[in-house]
Formats: sequence, C-alpha cells, structure tokens
Amino acid sequence: MRLNTVTKSAAAVLITLLAGASWAAGPNDNKTTPTSTSAESNQPVGDTWITTKVKSELLADSDVKGTDINVSTKNGVVTLAGVLDNQMAIDKAITIAKNIKGVSDVDTRALKLRK
Repeated sequence: MRLNTVTKSAAAVLITLLAGASWAAGPNDNKTTPTSTSAESNQPVGDTWITTKVKSELLADSDVKGTDINVSTKNGVVTLAGVLDNQMAIDKAITIAKNIKGVSDVDTRALKLRK
C-alpha cells in the first residue's frame, strides 16, 4: 500500500526529529563504553544520522517509493537495497543519497528494477 504525501511528510519529519535527538546526545553521553571490533563503524553517530536523513528524504520524495528502499550506512558509505518500478526512481534515490552531507559513496548493488 502506498502512503499518501501527508503521511510520508509526517514520517520524514518524525525521523528527522528523532535523528536530531540522538545526534544531540553525542557519543560521550553513554554510560557504558562500547567495545570495538573491526566490523563496527568508526563513526556510528554520524552513520545513524546519515541513514535517517537519507531515509526521510526518500520518504518525502514523490518520485521514489521510500517505503520500498532499505538504507544502511557504514563509515559514510550508504547502501540502498530494494526493488523499484523504474530506472528514474533508482537514479533519483541515488541522487538523494549522494546529496546528503557526510555521504562518501553510495552502494546500489542491492537496488533492483521490478520485473
């Protein structure tokens, strides 16, 4: 089911506000010290903000079915995954992701055209 524009906009605002709240908390506000492994991101707070911002922009765009795209970020590299109706929607999703501050690259190997 496709969400209407008002619902998409409300979701985008809510996601953006939640991202701002977690961003404002900062990495040193945690009571516990996270352990580090080579699989963890070097910038988890930044990556979380990037993911949230990309997802909210995709949801707010009328040309892209943001609900059909999964977004993840690691060390500034955004991965888009999902199935979209046409190449124009894929191109628009890539452009949106690339234009977000902090994005160093966009991986689209998991983004496919609907058959």
